[in-house]
Amino acid sequence: MKFVDTTCAVCGEALCERVHELGDRLYRTSDEVFRLVRCGNCGLARLNPRPADLAPHYPDRYWHEPSRAEEFYRRLVLRDHVRFALRSVRGRARALDVGCGTGLFARMLRETSRDAVRTFGIDVSERAAAEAVRRNGVPAVVAELARAPFGVLSWDLITMFHVLEHVPEPGAMLDAARLLLAPGGALVAQVPNLDAWQYRVMGARWAGLDAPRHLYDFRFRDLKRLLEGHGFRVVRVKHFSWRDNAAALATSLAPVLEPVANGGGMGRSLAYGALVAAALPFAALESAFGCGASVMVEARPA
Repeated sequence: MKFVDTTCAVCGEALCERVHELGDRLYRTSDEVFRLVRCGNCGLARLNPRPADLAPHYPDRYWHEPSRAEEFYRRLVLRDHVRFALRSVRGRARALDVGCGTGLFARMLRETSRDAVRTFGIDVSERAAAEAVRRNGVPAVVAELARAPFGVLSWDLITMFHVLEHVPEPGAMLDAARLLLAPGGALVAQVPNLDAWQYRVMGARWAGLDAPRHLYDFRFRDLKRLLEGHGFRVVRVKHFSWRDNAAALATSLAPVLEPVANGGGMGRSLAYGALVAAALPFAALESAFGCGASVMVEARPA
C-alpha cells in the first residue's frame, strides 16, 4: 500500500505529534496500521501519512441498501437533520446534498418541505448515485464537488453530512461550495467531534475515528477555523444527533454488532439497537455540555 505525507488542512503546518496507531476496526479492509497525528500548530488531528488510494477502503456494503425496517429507523433518526437543514432556507429553494449516499436524506428534505425544496445529490460512488435515483427518486450525479457540472450561484442550500472528514482537501471542497451557493445561501455540515466525552473515554477505540476512511478528526474549533479560512461564518451549532451520537458509542463498544459493516441479520440488528438505546442517556448528557459525538453547523458566506 502506498502512502502520502500530509499537512494540516486548517493551517498548513507539517509539524505534528503522534496520537494513536489505528487499525480498520469496522470494515477491516486492511491489516495496515494508520498513524493519527495532531498538528503542532493548531491541534487538528489527521492521518499522516494517509493511503494514496482510498477506494479499497470503501467496500460495496459501505453504501448499504437498507431493509424496510432499517429505512423506517433511518427516517426516524434523520428527522432532526432535516429540521436543522430546513431552518436554513425560506420558501422555495434548491438543495444539493454532497455525499448523498442512497438519497434518503434528500428525499426526506423534499417531502418534509412539501416539494418547496428541490433536491439533488452528488456522490463519488456510482452505486450510491444509482440507488439515490432508483430507490428514492433523487436526481444524482457521480463527481467530486469541485468538478461538478453545476453553474456558480446555483444552489440555495448545500449539505455535507459526514463528508469533510473523508476528503483529502476539505478546504477545496468548501471553496467549491462557496462558489456554488446563491446569494443568501447556506451550508449545513456535520462531522464527528473529537471533543466528545466518548473519545476521551474510548481513545483509539472510538468509532468516530474510523481509520482509514476519516482523514481528519475535527473539534468544533477546528471546523470553525476551517470554515472561516474559506470564506464562511458559522451562524448556528448543534451538538446532538439522533442518528449519530449514541450509535458512535455503541459501535465503539461492540464494532462486531454494527449491522452495515457486518452484514446485518435480525439478531445482530436487535442487539445493536439495544446497545444504541442504552447509550442514549450518556450521548444526550455529553451533548448538553457541548461535547457530543458529532457537531452540526449552519454556515454562510462571510
